[in-house]
Amino acid sequence: MAQFKTLDDLPEDLSGKRVLVRVDLNVPMDGARVTDDTRLRAAVPTIAELSDRGAVVLLLSHFGRPKGQVRPDMSTAQLVMPLHRLTGRSVRFIEDCQGPEAERAVTTMLPGNIGILENTRFHLGEEKNDPELTKAMAALGDYYVNDAFSAAHRAHSSTEGVAHLLPSFAGRAMEAELRALEKALGDPERPVAAVVGGAKVSSKLAVLGHLVGKVDHLIIGGGMANTFLAARGVNVGKSLCEHDLTGEAESIFTRAEQANCTIHLPYDVVVAKEFAANPSSMRTCNVHEVGADEMILDVGPAAVEALGDVLKTCRTLVWNGPLGAFETSPFDAATVALAQIAAALTKDGGLVSVAGGGDTVAALNHAGVAADFSFVSTAGGAFLEWMEGRTLPGVAALIR
Repeated sequence: MAQFKTLDDLPEDLSGKRVLVRVDLNVPMDGARVTDDTRLRAAVPTIAELSDRGAVVLLLSHFGRPKGQVRPDMSTAQLVMPLHRLTGRSVRFIEDCQGPEAERAVTTMLPGNIGILENTRFHLGEEKNDPELTKAMAALGDYYVNDAFSAAHRAHSSTEGVAHLLPSFAGRAMEAELRALEKALGDPERPVAAVVGGAKVSSKLAVLGHLVGKVDHLIIGGGMANTFLAARGVNVGKSLCEHDLTGEAESIFTRAEQANCTIHLPYDVVVAKEFAANPSSMRTCNVHEVGADEMILDVGPAAVEALGDVLKTCRTLVWNGPLGAFETSPFDAATVALAQIAAALTKDGGLVSVAGGGDTVAALNHAGVAADFSFVSTAGGAFLEWMEGRTLPGVAALIR
């Protein structure tokens, strides 16, 4: 991995220095209540450390999609109290993220003070990486810290532009994320396995195409496995399947063979005639025995046991997406079982396990094993683009 600077490379004494910190405070709300504060908690270590070192900490974040309009329901002012509770420190709201009003507010702040700047997306120039807006944001700070990996795939003023105008560093959450990703695919211990699930092949063709050249074992689950099964002549009945993409699936089989990557598909599956909780028509069968009126909704227990044996031979695991329709019981069984095997191997010290993506986090939490994985990323789009092998602008801007 190319080198990037961290908080360790900042002066130890930051007394009075203004540090612009790009965090991701885009959290779900129910009225005035934050319903999931994961991203807020992830930002706390960097905020607290900079404050303790005497910096004036200025938090930059988007919140929702106001598209350049000032909307009270998308103001970052709503996050002052939640952050105050999590940090145990006073947090001030600053009514803009650039310009004279913000500059006046910032000049009155004392060493160790924390301020949340107004929603960066209240300015149309934010998502366009507008040079004038970028300069105006940068004028507020002496240093720039990016602690928002989840927004690093966007080349916006606050995520990428400011990094070119100020001395720039990775925050603690960003640092942890980048080091974990390097262990997973950059310079991993081999053999490497990847679990890729989800509904549609079309959304993850680039991911699969990149992974076959990087991993030793590619485990495909979810609805996308049906497209690969169909490409191999399996009748998948009424299952979710992108039959028009079987050619692309065959291409990935070919590329995997050339790269000595073994693709694992389920050979026994859980099927039903209707998609509902505990349907009476549910049964487990060989993939070649799926009826024309049945749909595949999960990987079968024999296949899960075999996949567990594969993981026991591996040193590194990357996971994105569930193996079945895990939101509906009992079609969560395969995801839960394989996740528990991976977690146990990780706890025993034999496996480095890195997982990411919204559905993945939910599935690992559902299985009760998220805390046992080596690293779980809450980033969605950024994690997927990293799995595709793409350069993330917010990360590239930190590399010197």
